[in-house]
Amino acid sequence: MTGLKPNISIVAPLYNESETFPRLVERLNALMDTHPNRIEIVLINDGSKDNTPELMRQLALTDQRYHCVFLARNYGHQIALTAGLSQTRATDAIMVIDGDLQDPPELLNEMYQKYQEGYDVVYAVRRKRKENWFKRTAYATFYRFLKSISYIEIPLDSGDFSLMSRRVVDILNKMPEESRYIRGMRSWIGFRQTGIEYERAERAAGESKYSIGLLIKLAYNGIFNFSEYPIKFMKRMGYGAIFISMIYFIITLFKKLVFNDVPQGFTAILFAIIFIGGLQLFFLGILGEYVLRIFFQVKGRPLFIIANTIENCEQVEA
Repeated sequence: MTGLKPNISIVAPLYNESETFPRLVERLNALMDTHPNRIEIVLINDGSKDNTPELMRQLALTDQRYHCVFLARNYGHQIALTAGLSQTRATDAIMVIDGDLQDPPELLNEMYQKYQEGYDVVYAVRRKRKENWFKRTAYATFYRFLKSISYIEIPLDSGDFSLMSRRVVDILNKMPEESRYIRGMRSWIGFRQTGIEYERAERAAGESKYSIGLLIKLAYNGIFNFSEYPIKFMKRMGYGAIFISMIYFIITLFKKLVFNDVPQGFTAILFAIIFIGGLQLFFLGILGEYVLRIFFQVKGRPLFIIANTIENCEQVEA
C-alpha cells in the first residue's frame, strides 16, 4: 500500500485483547482480501498489560495493511478511539469497531454501500444484545432517557460502531473536548446520517473492559455534554422548594390569624432542614460535574500521547 492512500480505514482500540486478537485479525484479513477497495487497519494499543502490544508489533511489521498505534498509557476507550481516528489516512470513509468482535467487521460492505448513496454517517443499531438482563435494561433505559433530555438527536441503541466519511472524521479530529462522548459528537456534527440494524454478538473471548464505573462515567459524559437538563432540573427543583415553603407559610399564617394556633412544628422543621440540606448537596454535585469538566478542559493538555507507531512495516518513534 506504499504510495497509495487507502480508500477505507478500519479503527479498532485494543486493551488486553490477546485472546480475541487472532480471530480479529483472521476476520479483518478475510474482509480485506475480498473487498474491492484498498483498506488499512488502524489498531490502537490503549496501555494493555498483556501481550497485545507484542502481537500488534509482529503483525504490523509483516503486513503493511496494518497501522499500529501505541499510546503512552491507558487513556480509556473514547480517547483511544480518538487517537486512532487522528491516524487514519483513508480518502473515502472510516469504520469504527471494537476489538472484541461484538461489532462484525463484515458489516462494512452494507455500510459502504450507504456511504456511496450519499450518507456521511452510517451507524449500527443494536437489534439484540447478548449481555445479561441487567445490562440490557440499563442500556435501554439510559439511551431512552438521554434521547428525552438531549438537545440533539442521538439515535437509540447505537454505539460507536459506525462508518463515517472523511469530512466527518476531520471535523471530529478538530473537536478538542476532553470528556468525549463520540456517538454524541458524531450526531452533533450533522450531515446525512442513517442507521443499519444488526444483532450484537457476544464477546469472542475474555471479559468486558467496561466496568460499571466506566459505563457510568460514559453516561455522565453523554448527559452533561449534550443536555441542558441537569441545570434546568436544579432550577425547577428550586422553584418547587420555594412553592412548597410558601404554601406551608400561608397555612401557618392562616392558623395564627384565624385560630390563634401556631403549630409546634419540630418534626416539620427537622424535615425541612434535612430536605433542603440534601437538596443543596445534590445541586453542588451537579455543579461539580460541570466544574470538573471545565477544570480538565482549560488545562489544555493533549488528549493522548503516542509512544510510537508502526506504519508500512516500519516503526516510528514519537
